[in-house]
Amino acid sequence: MLSKSAEYAIRALVYVWLQNLEGKRPGYREIAKEIDSPEQFTAKIMQTLTRFRLVYSAKGRGGGFYFDSPAGNLTIYQVIQAIDGEKFFTHCAFGFKSCSETNPCPLHGEFTQIRNNFEKMVHRETIQSLAEKILAGEAFMNRKMEQ
Repeated sequence: MLSKSAEYAIRALVYVWLQNLEGKRPGYREIAKEIDSPEQFTAKIMQTLTRFRLVYSAKGRGGGFYFDSPAGNLTIYQVIQAIDGEKFFTHCAFGFKSCSETNPCPLHGEFTQIRNNFEKMVHRETIQSLAEKILAGEAFMNRKMEQ
């Protein structure tokens, strides 16, 4: 359901959060390696996230990406909105521009319910809540662990 860009952005931010908890500021190359994402694609995503001030960056020795407020909660919704825009939460499952209640596509009713439930979840879940699940051993971040 998410675009590759949004998937990588969420994974990148969770990784940055976890590294920040250890007092580290990872660079885009490290982030790309750890989240299994192409380096240049990761650099572009991190640039977008920085432009939207969802994460910050510092150059030079000791530089890298970091969160400004360790107590803040960044919702998954905010990340998706920065990467894919508001259209993500209103688009048609078939990609039709004129899909609506009065002119529905074949999946309109079911897809609208799924999309609405998904939107509720991404408003509730945060980068920090995802990181907490990893720290508690309830989830993992690394594709290496999938095998």
